[in-house]
Amino acid sequence: MTDRIRPLEGLRAWLGVAARSCLPSVVGGASCAAALVGSLFATSGFAAGVAVRDPAEAMFETRLGNGFRVVLLEDHRTPVVAVQLWVDAGSADESFHTGIAHLFEHMMFKGSENIGEEVHAQLINERGGRINAYTSRDVTVYHEDVTSESLPLVIDLEAERFLNLVIDDETLESEREVVLEERRLRTEDTPDGRGFEALAALVWQAHPYRWPTIGWRSDVEQVTVEACRAFFDTYYAANNLTLVIVGDFRTEPTLAHIERAFGRLPTAPSIPRNPTTVVPQRGERRSDVYFDAQLPLLFAGWHTPPTGHEDGEALDVASQILSGGRSSRLYRSLVYEQEIALYAHGSYWEMTDAGMFYAAAGARPGIDLETLEAAFMAEIAKVAEEGVTEEEVARAKRQMEVGLINRFATNHSMASRLGREIVAFGRVRPLSERIAAIRAVDATDVQRVVAEYLSDSGRNVVRVMPPPVETEPSAEAVAANEGGAR
Repeated sequence: MTDRIRPLEGLRAWLGVAARSCLPSVVGGASCAAALVGSLFATSGFAAGVAVRDPAEAMFETRLGNGFRVVLLEDHRTPVVAVQLWVDAGSADESFHTGIAHLFEHMMFKGSENIGEEVHAQLINERGGRINAYTSRDVTVYHEDVTSESLPLVIDLEAERFLNLVIDDETLESEREVVLEERRLRTEDTPDGRGFEALAALVWQAHPYRWPTIGWRSDVEQVTVEACRAFFDTYYAANNLTLVIVGDFRTEPTLAHIERAFGRLPTAPSIPRNPTTVVPQRGERRSDVYFDAQLPLLFAGWHTPPTGHEDGEALDVASQILSGGRSSRLYRSLVYEQEIALYAHGSYWEMTDAGMFYAAAGARPGIDLETLEAAFMAEIAKVAEEGVTEEEVARAKRQMEVGLINRFATNHSMASRLGREIVAFGRVRPLSERIAAIRAVDATDVQRVVAEYLSDSGRNVVRVMPPPVETEPSAEAVAANEGGAR
């Protein structure tokens, strides 16, 4: 135990050093974005259809002796470094208490044996860096963007909290209240939050994707310190972690530093995964959510394949045509032409075990949900029955290609790409492979996937509406209920 909580020598030094200044605008990545995107477009002939040079080709990957995975990509064009630590565990890995993965994201900022509460973030912020984290159904990610000279500090701080995190009643109670308040503000008190939560529970009736990442309130209220420690020891082990660093650093000394910092992190003998698979849907499912909102909302969702499926690009193109912004079919029809909706949007959502194509619309004042739903579904049926134009497909594909390149515009976004692909697939899919798959999609593919996946029998519909107005029962009804009528 003594060896586990001893702070790194480098960390001791950092704690005694005054904060250094840096340029927040550089950490923000604007100059990096211009450099990278400009390089990609200038050297690739992108507009002419020539393959784009992929910076990820220079990636270095290895594992430490304890199974800790390291992914490094040097890029010296700006003095910025993105550091991301990917935990291969999200809300889908929870067994007894939903929300525990997200709760841990909060607890990781509350101090360790050698670092006080919020000091980790303070040390980064004082140097002009940025620090945050997020939890999804599949992963939890801790990330920092700093200038180059602060990279050793970031490595030491991350190792400190992964090795020596404080998990006690005081920390748990503090963050429990924070999470419950977050749940209230983002889900319980908003019609959109209520609607999407109900939609996920309807689509995935058996799979753990059905519960919200933030957890059900009753579970968060009851989670124990013992459960937290068990989750941490199981999923925050060395062989379930991936460290990604992209930017202005040198690989050899950085790798040596990582070895010293993380080489003693314990390994879990096994990483349990929820064995539940998605249950095939055999008919439409519907749910009404009563919420005191001014205007009713409509949500719809369909089962789709998980990330990496061969139909993924066709579904992405279909999503762009149907629900991708104000030029999409749903928006144009419902908002502009028929004037029955205030907005309409949607997306093809890919995850490790399953996917969902979802769309939502908000009714205009005076428009009932039956009218909105009929028009909403008619647009989807039109694509399934009549198809789309090649012009629509070409425009959607161009938007997707530009979006794909823009995702690599900063060191932060590049690190996100590397981490996501390594954790999900064990490899980084080449950029040329991604673009070729997009370009291969045609109008026939779009019509096929909409007809196959967005079927009536596979549809899930959630309506969020004000509760029905209760009326006073008639005298005859009261008498009949009390047994007074003859």
